[in-house]
Amino acid sequence: MAPDFVRKILGRTEEPAVPAVEPTADGLVIEDHELKLTYRAKASQGVRMTAGPNALASLPDLLAEVAHKGRITVVPPLDSAGGTAAPDLLRTDEGLAWLHSTHDQPPEVRHGLTALAMLDALDPAFETVVLAQLSGETDTAGFPAYDAIMGGVISHWDEQTGDMIVRGVTAWGGKGVRGDTDRTAGRILATLFSGILASKGAIGIASVERPMPRSGAGGLVCAHCGFGSAHERAFYCPKCGMRMVRG
Repeated sequence: MAPDFVRKILGRTEEPAVPAVEPTADGLVIEDHELKLTYRAKASQGVRMTAGPNALASLPDLLAEVAHKGRITVVPPLDSAGGTAAPDLLRTDEGLAWLHSTHDQPPEVRHGLTALAMLDALDPAFETVVLAQLSGETDTAGFPAYDAIMGGVISHWDEQTGDMIVRGVTAWGGKGVRGDTDRTAGRILATLFSGILASKGAIGIASVERPMPRSGAGGLVCAHCGFGSAHERAFYCPKCGMRMVRG
């Protein structure tokens, strides 16, 4: 490097080379993107109910004491056409089948069905669910807020006896702080369960496990109501509860 007086005479200044600096994590300017979604559900024990022609029709009456937020909706099981439906955005076939199967439901019911299906608290191919918004508010489009509680009863037919098994359920979730939502949901569920036990036709608490579907192309078509079972293992029609006729 030339002396200072030489550089002054020549009229230019040589700057020392700046060594390349590798970027470090501490020196980076990072923009974080994060979305936290939380869905929760509570379900009671099952209660065995005597099967009959009015068994399913009486299910909405079980919500009479708790359904203070509008309509009560009965959602029957999915038939064979929508048996693979699931609220999954990555598995597009299942996601499209889910949208097709639930698009005509009210917004609050779609919210409740999505939460229950994502948490495996509901088997849409085997179980009938009766839902209503039991707590919280909705937005201008009619969709429940994060702290709104959807709830009701879920029923299926015992594959050994043909009796109807009914349990209470509450579900909520989305974005936001929950506060006392969990406690409120538990209180509502206790009221639902008491109503189920006190209802006409209740025999007692059932220890029957929920039906476990077996993969397959589909089951039989019910000779009584025409419902196409989504799974070949169903012995009782998931929709009407009548024995499936097998050749």
